[in-house]
Amino acid sequence: MKLLQDQNVIITGGSRGIGRGIALTFAKHGANVAFTYNSSTQAAEDLVKELEGFGVKAKAYQSDAADFDKAQELAKNVLEDFGQIDTLINNAGITKDNLLMRMSEDDFNKVVNVNLNSVFNLTKAVLRPMLKKRKGSIINMSSVVGIKGNAGQSNYSASKAGIIGFSKSVALELGSRNIRSNVIAPGFIETEMTEKLDETTVQGWRESIPLKRGGTPEDIANACVFLASDMSAYITGQTLSVDGGMLT
Repeated sequence: MKLLQDQNVIITGGSRGIGRGIALTFAKHGANVAFTYNSSTQAAEDLVKELEGFGVKAKAYQSDAADFDKAQELAKNVLEDFGQIDTLINNAGITKDNLLMRMSEDDFNKVVNVNLNSVFNLTKAVLRPMLKKRKGSIINMSSVVGIKGNAGQSNYSASKAGIIGFSKSVALELGSRNIRSNVIAPGFIETEMTEKLDETTVQGWRESIPLKRGGTPEDIANACVFLASDMSAYITGQTLSVDGGMLT
């Protein structure tokens, strides 16, 4: 059953990791995929070909989600290329971890700008077409760290907590227009980035999770499909923790 047949989605930071997993899962469910990437041109081109293999339209856009004007340009280009925007997934993000005593102002501002300001930029950019259509789903990627905090990640935690507050406000503003705004808060998700970590440390994290494993990009992608589809038509303003029970 293809839950998103002929729908169009924008995914920021879609060429690798969680974003890539979301793109592939949406294509499997029949969605046309527009995704952004920063510098990994080859990875973006390879992903486009893989997505097209599912019989959907796919296009990669090199764009900086933290740049307001480029976000506006992206939405304009996607509308021209795809005709409409049904779902926006704000997935782009960075980390610059450090203890607060050692954290520079620049590292704090960069993380907030990329992680939080980009959500404002892209959400504002897709509002008009969604309002015109009187339907849309906005899915913003937060983190369990945005709910519980984490030592050494005050910048990241602040940005991810801000996403939750922003999303709830958008849900209240746009609910009457049938535009839904929800948040996914991933826990420990295993991607190519975590492969570089010490195996003993990773196994310790796995053991601390009730389900005794790290999550996969597909675990996050499946939650996104649910929130993008009509199966969640009466859900807005919510934060779904996809964390194997980490916050339990």
